[in-house]
Amino acid sequence: MLKKFALLAVMFILPLGVMAQAKFAHMNSQDVITVMPEFTKAQADLEALSKQYTEEMQRSEQEFNRKYQELIQQQDSLPKNILERRQKEVQDMAQRQQQFQQEAYQAMEKAQQEAMVPIYNKLNEAVQAVGKAEGVIYIFDVARTPVAYIGTESIDVTAKVKAQLGIK
Repeated sequence: MLKKFALLAVMFILPLGVMAQAKFAHMNSQDVITVMPEFTKAQADLEALSKQYTEEMQRSEQEFNRKYQELIQQQDSLPKNILERRQKEVQDMAQRQQQFQQEAYQAMEKAQQEAMVPIYNKLNEAVQAVGKAEGVIYIFDVARTPVAYIGTESIDVTAKVKAQLGIK
């Protein structure tokens, strides 16, 4: 009976001792990502793409406004069939412009996602390497998941992840 009690005590107390020695860490991925050269390049590329879409939308809008103003000015002097054809052209132009805006928005979202995948992969590899080197069980990312409390026992490994990535 005493042996069973001792065995049960060891089975319950041993995991508590291991948990007391467990090391937890935290980091802020946004502090790392925003200084990664890959992120800076991705942001510049996305801004250039956005500028191209914006310029095209502005050009299209100017052309639409010009056509619309011409139509308004000439509507009383045009024969009915020509007026209807030009009204249809203006409506089609407005629909194409709206469709292009939606396509541009979707293309920008896709480009942003595609640009961020390798950045997050590289970050995750660095976090895993730091986690193994530090011998921690978990590294919580306070930028991705809110953590209600971070105790003094938790190690902030943000600087070590930056160092792993070669960032000062």
